[in-house]
Amino acid sequence: MKALDLAELAARNLREALLRNTLTTLGIAVGVASLVATLSLGVGLQELASRRLARSGLFDTVYVTSRQNFRGLGGAARRLDPNPEQSRPLDEPARQQIEHLANVVEVYPEIRFTTEVSYAGRKQLATVAGVPPSARSSDAFEGLQGGFFSGPEAEEAILQVDFARELISQPAALIGQTLLLRYAERGPVETPKGSRSVSGGLNVDDFGLGFSVIPREKSLHIVGILETDPGIAPGGFGRGRMFIPLQLAQRLKPVQVTELRDLMRASLSSTTPIYSSLTVHVSSAKQVQAVEDAVKQMGFLAFSLLDATRSLQRFFAILDVFLGIFGSLALAVASLGIINTLVMAILERRREIGILKALGAGDRDVRQLFFAEAGAMGLAGGALGVALGWSIGRVINFGTNLYLHRQNLPRENIWSVPWWLVAGAIGFAVLVSLAAGIYPASRAARLDPVQALRYE
Repeated sequence: MKALDLAELAARNLREALLRNTLTTLGIAVGVASLVATLSLGVGLQELASRRLARSGLFDTVYVTSRQNFRGLGGAARRLDPNPEQSRPLDEPARQQIEHLANVVEVYPEIRFTTEVSYAGRKQLATVAGVPPSARSSDAFEGLQGGFFSGPEAEEAILQVDFARELISQPAALIGQTLLLRYAERGPVETPKGSRSVSGGLNVDDFGLGFSVIPREKSLHIVGILETDPGIAPGGFGRGRMFIPLQLAQRLKPVQVTELRDLMRASLSSTTPIYSSLTVHVSSAKQVQAVEDAVKQMGFLAFSLLDATRSLQRFFAILDVFLGIFGSLALAVASLGIINTLVMAILERRREIGILKALGAGDRDVRQLFFAEAGAMGLAGGALGVALGWSIGRVINFGTNLYLHRQNLPRENIWSVPWWLVAGAIGFAVLVSLAAGIYPASRAARLDPVQALRYE
């Protein structure tokens, strides 16, 4: 039997029992819709998590620290690095060397120091953290009231909301105001050993070190109030109550606690700052491992959060499997409707099948006819189910964003229907329909034409 004749005959048979075949097709559509709706939710949540992690820099970031930082930690440190004495200091030349590695986009140090903040007669101790310009597009500053820094060296500050409340009861009123910063500057040694610095600061060379501590003051303009603490990972901007531009923090040359610790421990005499850690941004997540290995060969400790992201990817893969299984249950029930429809068609069309065989149609032709009818219902049901599942996902996404809006939260897209899900759902519907048609088609092909012609 030719393909065109087979398709025409199958279409005619489907039109003759239109209501029953339509209900069977709708059953398939409901099954496909449940499959698409559940999987689109899983895919949407996975894309949402990926976007969030990508914007936070977890995918493309390497954290670097000196091996010397692990001294004094006992056996755990020795297992991590058996020869910490052979490491080099994490200073500005080391930062520049890492910055020139292939696929490295940005390298910035962790600058964090303690200061006294004065505003309207109130004085509070606060930890100040330097923030690079790239943080503007990070999720860390998503809940920012006011604005970001106007320039990389702008004498401006962003306050964490809890610290702002310690200065004034209405934190938003601080935006546009000026506060005074008192801090310790790291300066060169200008006086002989054992004497006081001419500037009135402490001469750290008394301890055999090579810099002096000079008290300084700096007025800063408040440009923003941050609702949340942006530091959730090593090398993040958190653990700070006030944030200033990173280049401004470097220009101020503040004395950091870790800097004093390292100098006292190693008895160094150096006028260059020593960083406690560096954050390295890589061009893509695929290059993270290569950059991490290159940094380790330079004599530093380096690690990334790729292992955590791989675990997250495995979690979503397992979630997609379970969502697919539950979504397929309705499609399995719909396959029973296909079997029932085709079996009923055999009983109603026994005489027709007998005539076909009497005219020369073989068992294969009869089997192909029933398979064509089952496939047609699967294809129509799959296409309709994808459209229905897409609509359900849109409604769920709209309802979710409506709820987020009422909670004063930003809109999110938690639903996604990629092309592979559309093609896979329709193909799976056709496959299930053909599988459901195996028994009816085989039964129709085995009919005796003589007995079929006698059937009334």
